[in-house]
Amino acid sequence: MFSQLTFILLVLPVFVLSDYTTTPTAKENYGTWQGWGTSLAWWATAWGERTDLSDAFFTLKTSVTINNTFTVPGLGLTIARYNAGATSEKVMAGGQYMERSPNVKDSRLVEAFWLTYEGDASTQWDWSRDLHQRTALTNAVDRGVDIVQLFSNSPVWWMCDNHNPSGSEGGSTDNLQTWNQRNHTKYLASIIAYFQQHNNVTFDSVDAFNEPNSNWWKASGTQEGCHFSPQDQAILIQYMREELDALHLNHVKIAASDENSYTLAIATWNSFDATTKNVVDQVNVHGYEYGNGRRDVLYNITKGTTLWNSEYAEGDASGMSLATNLNLDFRILHPTAWVYWQAVDGLSWGLLKGNEDTVPPVLSTLPNNKYFVVAQYTRHIRPGMTIINGGTDKNTVAAWDADAKKLVLVTTNYKTAQTVTYDVSKIYSGSKGSVCPTVAKCWTTNGNGSKQYVQEKDVSVTSGKGTCVVAVMMEVNQVMTLEME
Repeated sequence: MFSQLTFILLVLPVFVLSDYTTTPTAKENYGTWQGWGTSLAWWATAWGERTDLSDAFFTLKTSVTINNTFTVPGLGLTIARYNAGATSEKVMAGGQYMERSPNVKDSRLVEAFWLTYEGDASTQWDWSRDLHQRTALTNAVDRGVDIVQLFSNSPVWWMCDNHNPSGSEGGSTDNLQTWNQRNHTKYLASIIAYFQQHNNVTFDSVDAFNEPNSNWWKASGTQEGCHFSPQDQAILIQYMREELDALHLNHVKIAASDENSYTLAIATWNSFDATTKNVVDQVNVHGYEYGNGRRDVLYNITKGTTLWNSEYAEGDASGMSLATNLNLDFRILHPTAWVYWQAVDGLSWGLLKGNEDTVPPVLSTLPNNKYFVVAQYTRHIRPGMTIINGGTDKNTVAAWDADAKKLVLVTTNYKTAQTVTYDVSKIYSGSKGSVCPTVAKCWTTNGNGSKQYVQEKDVSVTSGKGTCVVAVMMEVNQVMTLEME
């Protein structure tokens, strides 16, 4: 997550064209889409029992009422990232206790299950903790979430060198005691085993780190966090595999390393030897480099390994920055899943606005416009679809459902109203042998909120011998989704 940094980077439109034509093609296949998701901490520790939020985030209902004041379309997210907490107030023998940062709020501390290494299991572990996040996870799975990932911001406080789960003194040194390296991975594996046995939740993967090679996880920080050098990451990755296998969790994949940027992810991955890389099943990266960084390099060096953008957020409530960076990811990074950090967050950072720090926590009376921009993607590009080339237009992403012969196109338009023409002949009149549709369904969201996931009139498709073309007028600062089948 990016709460340590105070600036907000808004990516301005780079690809501004006059009326133009783009030609999607299924020749280039960028993988099968796994899904869209959100992390549960911290919003779920505040509102995890709210079924209206679960319906909004994890179903495809056409209308969900929030707070009895406004309605939103369900986003249909199918991925949930569960945060293994690091915090407890239990005082151990000898008077050892958690050192708390003077700058951390209660809402940024997540309850740990493993309280102490002393005594027997009945005193060491408490599985009744973290109730709201656990409830949110159960609600999500009940509504169709089928990929659950466990991640850790910090080892449990008593495993930390200074007993502070916010980080080391300077932020650039590892805070996990060497003798607790295996305990950290044992903790995560034990959570996965317990949830599978007692909560009917099967974790797909686990990432033992969060932005580990960054230098802002300090004892004076505002949340849980921990620095891990790439060398220690490699040790923990091996331990993680061993601890999972010891509990017969061979199906659970190892993800790494949730670095903050594409640049750091490249450096960390290149530092791993072949043995470590072979243990990693999935590369997680965060999107906080926005319009910068070598997405293409990260994609190329990790080919053969699943690649996710596992965390993204920024403070542009309109959703236009989100659409710009999402398009860059689709066209250059080529992840097979994309996860928004906090579905509910303060001011313009969340899809919905909320304040976790009040008692009780309060949701805003209106959603941010970016909620509806996200819906333009999540409701239409669905798990199992193939991500394909959207054509020469760098503002268009495309997905193909081979069984339904459905094509989904999502386009972002910026400063000039213009006609965008899609020549989909290579999809419907090419080697796929599909029949050209007669109409395209259309949904739009404007950056200024004048349209929020509005279904427009169907658009006619022009066809002829070997041709299949649809043209649509796009408004200024608009995201549009077309479905053809």
